[in-house]
Amino acid sequence: MKKPTRHIIGRRELVSFPELGLMSIEAKIDTGAYTSSLHCKEVSLFVKNGTEHVSFLLLDSEHPLFENKLIEWPVHKIKQVKNSFGQVEERIVIRTRIDFFDLIYEIEISLADRSLMDYPVLLGRKALRKKFIVDVSKVHYAPKRKTIEYK
Repeated sequence: MKKPTRHIIGRRELVSFPELGLMSIEAKIDTGAYTSSLHCKEVSLFVKNGTEHVSFLLLDSEHPLFENKLIEWPVHKIKQVKNSFGQVEERIVIRTRIDFFDLIYEIEISLADRSLMDYPVLLGRKALRKKFIVDVSKVHYAPKRKTIEYK
């Protein structure tokens, strides 16, 4: 059986989340982190049609892609995550599609305030596994996307 092709990626890449309306946003590639995370503000849980949902504002007013757009999304799960400071915190996790190297696949991503971090998105091992090899000496192997045809 032939092994699937793995793309080489750098320590930072441009990724898109078409369902959330985010195109070519800078992500830190972090093989030390298991879970991926997305910077957002004003995270709030609510129930819609008997299903748990979350509302949040993507990014913040300091970020160039900020549009003050409120997103409502089904909650995939709530889990405990160790943050970059080593503290355990409870985070809401959603499932959404990512467009990266012309691959569109679904990932789990936790919602977090990343305002103290340099990059609004962190991609951890779970999202990268069996698809990518990380070259830490490079950045931006992936092509920049402005729009996407999404079926």
